[in-house]
Amino acid sequence: MYKLNDGQKIPSFGFGTYKLNGRSGVQSIVSAINNGYTMLDTAYNYENEGTVGRAIAESGINRDQLTVTSKLPGRYYAYDDAITALQESLYRAHLDYFDLYLLHWPNPKRGMYVEAWQALIDAQKFGLVKSIGVCNFLPEHLNKLKDETGIMPSVNQIELHPYFNQEPMRQFDVDNGIVTMDWSPLGRASSVLQDELLVKLSKKYKKTVGQMILRWELQLNTIPIPKSASPVRQRENMDIFDFEISEEDMRQINGLTKPNGRTKNQDPAVYEEF
Repeated sequence: MYKLNDGQKIPSFGFGTYKLNGRSGVQSIVSAINNGYTMLDTAYNYENEGTVGRAIAESGINRDQLTVTSKLPGRYYAYDDAITALQESLYRAHLDYFDLYLLHWPNPKRGMYVEAWQALIDAQKFGLVKSIGVCNFLPEHLNKLKDETGIMPSVNQIELHPYFNQEPMRQFDVDNGIVTMDWSPLGRASSVLQDELLVKLSKKYKKTVGQMILRWELQLNTIPIPKSASPVRQRENMDIFDFEISEEDMRQINGLTKPNGRTKNQDPAVYEEF
């Protein structure tokens, strides 16, 4: 568990739900919950908040045992729009609150993320969300939030995998009391799973390459949120708490990072998503 800067606690491992929609999505998410995942990550733009809510209802698990994350899309960053969009997300999911709610992208050219952040600060006071954070924010965006509202996010969810280890961003988060969460923790391209070094290390530790990557991310003190529709793969991804990667092997994996390692060149300084 990680204790956030607002005093709330969240699990050290989560489950991504991107592209898990409809009945098959419900079944996959129920399977994940039954396999021990207690943190579920969705977003308004995934168009599956209803699927996640239905899976929670069908899982038989008490709501208070789960940590549910969703995200506000850039088209709703005006204050009133943000509050309404958050309420709509809760209605779709049949939930009274989200445990964690994030701004999805800074979209700096529009210059509205501070207004949206103020909406999240107030939504937390209203009881609509327990903790608030951001996705894909760079230091300059985070500093602006602090300068203009006095409040730093509790979580920064960023692209992170062996080909893009985000060391400077992770250090900034640590220095500012922000927990780093990893989207696309196994990389979107299959190339990382065939990486020569990772294959060699997987044999050494008698684990799969995916397990090596997820364990590496845990040891970076970040929170990976892998997605899988397969119950077998879901269990496999969770089976990473019975071994430890040595400091030398951690250094070797860190050495795989590339300056242009983003899988789809989504640089938050210029990329925008609404």
